Order: sequence, then C-alpha cells, then structure tokens
Amino acid sequence: MLPGAENPTASAGSTCHVLAMPYPGRGHINPMMNLCRSLSSKHPNILITFVVTEEWLALIGPDHKAAADSDKIRFATVPNVIPSELVRAKDFPGFVKAVTTKLQAPFEMVLDELELELPVNTIIADTYLLWMSEVGNRRGIPVASLWTMSASVFSVFLHFDLLRQHRHYPIEDFSGVGEETVDYIPGLPPTPISDLQPFISEASRQILPVALECISLVSRVQCLLFTSPYEFEPNLFDALKRHFAFSVYPIGPSIPYLKLQADDTIINVQYLQWLDAQPKASVLYVSMGSFLSASKQQTEEIVAGVKNSGVPFLLVSRGDGTIGGGGERRGEGMAVPWCDQLRVLCHDSVGGFWTHCGLNSTLEAVFAGVPMLCWPLAWDQIPNCKSIVDDWKVGRRARKRWVGGGEELVTRDEVADMVRRFMDSENGEVKGMRERASELRGVFRAAVADGGSSDVGLDCFVKDISNQFRAS
Repeated sequence: MLPGAENPTASAGSTCHVLAMPYPGRGHINPMMNLCRSLSSKHPNILITFVVTEEWLALIGPDHKAAADSDKIRFATVPNVIPSELVRAKDFPGFVKAVTTKLQAPFEMVLDELELELPVNTIIADTYLLWMSEVGNRRGIPVASLWTMSASVFSVFLHFDLLRQHRHYPIEDFSGVGEETVDYIPGLPPTPISDLQPFISEASRQILPVALECISLVSRVQCLLFTSPYEFEPNLFDALKRHFAFSVYPIGPSIPYLKLQADDTIINVQYLQWLDAQPKASVLYVSMGSFLSASKQQTEEIVAGVKNSGVPFLLVSRGDGTIGGGGERRGEGMAVPWCDQLRVLCHDSVGGFWTHCGLNSTLEAVFAGVPMLCWPLAWDQIPNCKSIVDDWKVGRRARKRWVGGGEELVTRDEVADMVRRFMDSENGEVKGMRERASELRGVFRAAVADGGSSDVGLDCFVKDISNQFRAS
C-alpha cells in the first residue's frame, strides 16, 4: 500500500482511476481538492488518487481528509524534496526551481506503484507542474491541465510575444508609460500597463521564464481546465477555445462542495458566535492570504488602522505573529489564527472583505456577494484587483496602483478613514457597490448551479474522462 493512501475497494475492471497532483501551495491545493470532490460526485465508478508531499499531507485540513471517502478519494505522498511551506516565501525563486527539478522523479516512482495496483486512466495536474505533460505523453496517459489563476493572466502569458513586439516588455521605468494600455491580446479588455507590472518589470525575470514555459507546454496536454466561470471572462474563454485544438473548460471553482460548507451553520465556533451578535453587513473581514505578506511596518499600520476605525472586524492571522493572535478580542473586533473563509464571507453580518485579491479569495467573495477592499501584493493579484474594481465594480483599491516594493507607507490614520468610508452603508457609492456585488453573486451562483455553465463544463469533462477510460 502506498504511503498516505488507502486501498481502493473497486476492482480494476470497473474503476476509472484519476491521478490528481496540485502545485505544492495552499492556493493550488484547495481548488484541486474541491475539483476532485466534484468529480467524485459526478462519476459513479471514479477513484481519485491525490498526490502531495509528505509535509502537505500533514498540513491538509481535517475537513479535506474527512471528506475524502476511501472508496472515492485517497492520498499518496512524495518525499519532502522541496523547501518547506513554512519558508518558501523567503526564497520563492528557489522554491519554484525545486518544484521544477526535484519533484518529477519521486512522482514517477509513486506513479509506477500506482500502475501496478490500478492503471491510471487520466492525470489532472496543475499547469505549473511543467514536466507533467512529458510524463503523461511518454506513458500514454491523457493529461488535463488545471489553471488556478484567471483566464486574463493565462492569456497574457500565452501571447507574451505581443508584449515584446509592442515594446511593453521589459519596462524598467514605469513613470514613462503614463496611461498606456494593452489592447492587442485576444479577448483581453484594454488593460493599463500598470496592472501588468508584476509580469513585465525587471523584478519578474527570475519567475517569468518558468511561467512562460509552463504555458508553452499546455499545447501538449489533452484538456485545459479553469477555476473561474465562463461568465466572468467570456471573451477570453472564447479566444482560448479558438486557440487550442483540445477542450477548454471554465468549470468554475467547484463551488458545489464549498456551497455545502457555507450553508451548513450547525457548528459551535467562537468567531461565528461573535459574528452572530453583530448587525447585518457591519463587519469587515480582513485576510491577506496564505503566502506573501506586506512589510512588518505596513502590516502594523493596517492592523492599527482597522482597529482605530471603529468598524467591527474579524481579522485573520497566519500564525506568524504579523497579525494579531489566536482568538483574541481587539477593540471592536476579533483576531483569529484561522477561519472557514467562505462560511465567514457568507455570514449576514459581513459587509466587506479586505483582501489580497488571490483568485480563490476573489471567487469566494463574489459567491458570497461581498464587496472587496483590495490590497494586492504580487503577481496575478494585481490584474485581479483591476477586474474587481474597474471591470466588475464591486470593490475599491486600498492604495494607489501597485508600484512594487518602493511604494510609500499607508498610515494607520489613512487606513482607518478608508475603512470607515468603505463600510459606510449610508453612502451612495457603497450602496451601489453592494448592489452590484449582489447581482454578480446571482450570476456566479447560476453558473455553478445544476445546468449552469460551470456545471455543464464539469459534466463534459467527466464525459471526456469516461470516454478515455472506455477506450483504454
């Protein structure tokens, strides 16, 4: 038996065996797991083996483990040959290199063991595991690539040569580009250069080549999956479907599972009890992601400003001492080391979300119908912020356009004033933002409901898997 795996009960002749491997980061593991749960509910004879590092098997929350039925989803592990999750932010280029160069060999050893036990019919792999297409093609196993960022970011990488042709890469001094926009990438709405800065600045040169190589290798897989619904970026998805010869599925964020969590209120948790006691739409939920952080000084100003605003708040610490502590009361609010984010966002008392604009958090906020106060830190978070504020108009920027590490400090007084204005339910602009958030929530929930675009896309993907299984 594989380390971290449970024996399947189904026979080889009746079981469609899917191997799923996410990129080793929380923002990638969660959507992959949610997708696997949705797949297991759609296909009566599917067995999914979910492959993670030994460290990540220990870090995966009990809710994921409890929901992984031994007849449907099991875990297998590869050794910890990459830097720990606890330190990867300190040398992210080194971490990316390790994932690129050190994970393939132990993964193939696990795959060899799996094939002896039960042949693998399909591999679902994170797009950033750039070696997976070669593994699948060499072994004759179809590979579906799961992209966990927006279609906008994918398209920017796919057509990066256009940025070079228009002399928009590299740019060393952004003060000279003014209000120039990128309006030549298929399906992408006109986008200010400043919103693509993380990809085209000098600072991107260590990570960008890996991202571009990953996208270039997508042409070698058999299917491409996205975690955002078609309705959010229809022109981009249409352009991508025309570009590739294989199926492109905007299957959404696998909300059917998440929806069950959000709607289940039979739970005795201190922070939920605190939320129950707050007025409707009065609380600002503050969480800035599971990976990168603002500087220590800036974080202190944010926390002090939120506290001084007089607005009730629920603030999440990552346990690294940068924000608050474990389950403590702070002024008008509460600080916790962890919370069930979707459950919190769907709570009636939550009226706003201070967010780093990671795609998972963005989609959860839209599902909940909660406006966003945007503080993007890096990479795809900056164009996500642009979508939230400029395209969907369901949020505000918590600071001026992102200009990298040299940006001036936003003081606690500025933060406090910004929070008060953002949460002022009597303000006409705020009312309009909340109305648009409610409308977008309706679009989102229709997409993931039975018969919606994401549900249909998932059904089509399951049909693809079934056809591959019958053909094998």
